[in-house]
Amino acid sequence: MSLDDIKADIKALVAEKSCGPILIRLSWHDAGVYSTGKLTGGCPNAAMRFTDAGEGTFGANAGLPTVALDLLKPITDKYVAAGTISNADLWTLAANVAIESMGGPAIPTRFGRTDAASSAESVESQVGRLPDGDKGSDHLCEIFHPKGFTDVDIVALSGAHTVGSCHADRSGFDGKWTEDHLTFSNSYFTEMLVKEYADETTAQGCPQKAHKATGTIMLISDLALLDAPYRETVELYAKDQEAFFKDFTAAWVKLQENGCEGLRDTL
Repeated sequence: MSLDDIKADIKALVAEKSCGPILIRLSWHDAGVYSTGKLTGGCPNAAMRFTDAGEGTFGANAGLPTVALDLLKPITDKYVAAGTISNADLWTLAANVAIESMGGPAIPTRFGRTDAASSAESVESQVGRLPDGDKGSDHLCEIFHPKGFTDVDIVALSGAHTVGSCHADRSGFDGKWTEDHLTFSNSYFTEMLVKEYADETTAQGCPQKAHKATGTIMLISDLALLDAPYRETVELYAKDQEAFFKDFTAAWVKLQENGCEGLRDTL
């Protein structure tokens, strides 16, 4: 059972189920709880596997312990149960394979993350650790700066919304960000700059912005990137996809490795 075998199985899963976006979200929410501000600790440890308490019960993670992990289960059973890879490393690798499979950059993956043994190894809450879609630029700073990210990093990481969609039964928001929501490109930025979005409220009462002609959406936190100090970077990425891919890769690897020690290049 080699790394190439695992990658091949993930790539086949993404192709068959068109599930790349939720695999990206799984890794992001596993690693994104890390903070060094008023809140400390957190790391990618696959604590969402446990749904008795902790991260597996966070509202922000709705759908991940069920839909995402159900999709990964055959691969988990094949490789994690055999001791070839940890859950946390598998989630990291799955996201990176998904990104490249959908046309995005090749993301280097290092290994050695340790799985949580129970929900007790979760962080205390999503509040202050994971971003809220209905808040603006100040909130983005409050969430991302304590993780060690710059304003450029914030824009780059937000670009992951180039794929996937919001599901009303999970986040309360509803709709896809881009017209080609299964291709990883700079379309999030190009569409954000040229489309006019109108206010709307979802059936769950969540405010969002909608482009009526295409049915695409943006969240308040997305359109906050059109304000200073973010807009200049949005405009750059809309013109230069390679610049976006380069900055995204650096910020994404940092996100996936925050709170980890002793990572290695091989399984």
